[in-house]
Amino acid sequence: MIRLLVVFEYPTLNGGERSWLASLDDSRRAGFEVAAAAPSRGPLADELGRREVPIWPFDVFDESGGRHDLAALRDSLAQIVARHETQLLHANSLSTARLAGPVARELGVASLGHLRDILKLRAAAIADLNCHPRLLAVSQATRDFHVAQGLDAARVEVCHNGVDLEAFRPRDACGYLHEELKIPVAAPLVGSVGQVGLRKGFDVLLEAARRVLGEGAGGGSPGAAPHFLIVGARHSQKDESRQFEHDLHDAAAAPPLAGHVHFLGWRDDLPRLLPELTLLVHPARQEPLGRVLLEAAAAGCPMVAADVGGTREIFPQEAEAALLVPPDAPHELAAAITRLLRDPALRDRLAAAARRRIGDAFDHRRAAAGLIEHYRQALAAKGCGESAPR
Repeated sequence: MIRLLVVFEYPTLNGGERSWLASLDDSRRAGFEVAAAAPSRGPLADELGRREVPIWPFDVFDESGGRHDLAALRDSLAQIVARHETQLLHANSLSTARLAGPVARELGVASLGHLRDILKLRAAAIADLNCHPRLLAVSQATRDFHVAQGLDAARVEVCHNGVDLEAFRPRDACGYLHEELKIPVAAPLVGSVGQVGLRKGFDVLLEAARRVLGEGAGGGSPGAAPHFLIVGARHSQKDESRQFEHDLHDAAAAPPLAGHVHFLGWRDDLPRLLPELTLLVHPARQEPLGRVLLEAAAAGCPMVAADVGGTREIFPQEAEAALLVPPDAPHELAAAITRLLRDPALRDRLAAAARRRIGDAFDHRRAAAGLIEHYRQALAAKGCGESAPR
């Protein structure tokens, strides 16, 4: 058994955490003994406990939300790596990869870092990331962006995320969201999922929704007017993030949006929730490889998405599996939403094509096999080839 330590930054269960968890069972079957360096409380810790993953408490943030000193964090991680007798270190995000790179190099531990964000980086961060012999980008777009910033191209490989096609599958809508939110049963549900922050573009969604409602896209009766659902929570404690969320609520309270926008917060029922939607809208300004797009496609949900980052890698033009629009373009987003609301046959075609596309290219078993092969290559590059599980 190879002792694998996976490093997490946040206590939440968002895309990066769920993507790694989708590979857990396959990693164990491949001969990896898995533990986590992670916050000891929160949804992630709960899920790790349920999956019987041992946790080494590792808190990047203090109780007030401030980040601990980088040197202190590296000292703490180095102690965990030594005490755990780690043979392979997997930093599951760009931030933890930067933190862990110098630690792994100094201790002589095989390592890799996961690049799940598209962010401008300073030279010091690039140098820290280049300490890893291998870096995994979740999309070609993510790889290209970071290599252009100075990451060593020879170290960076593309490793797409995958989705569980059994957990996320087409289901008949049962109407529980309509009932929960006291929405007329005839009303279409237009959902958007993600962390509440500027990059996810929920302000663009609300401007598009204002146009859609003004045009009466849902039909002639009030009961058929669409309702817009924002699923997700704000995690950033920055003033601008708080203000952004406040502005969203203010916009949603004004006509014609008033009564037609619902903030659902973080939910743990996405496999059941997505098939309830008439369509999913993803208005992101930046998206390395949107996990919710994979999940919604697997659930057979018709989609409109901003054409940014790795989104076109999920939905290439020839797949005809989603409507893609430019980012920051509420008029075009509104037109695409209206088109889908008025054309159920098109929704059905897109939903079926999206499910096929995900099944062909993004099954979680395929993604897990790719990640495990990167684990083996990272071990072999460190001279652990004979002990690497096959």
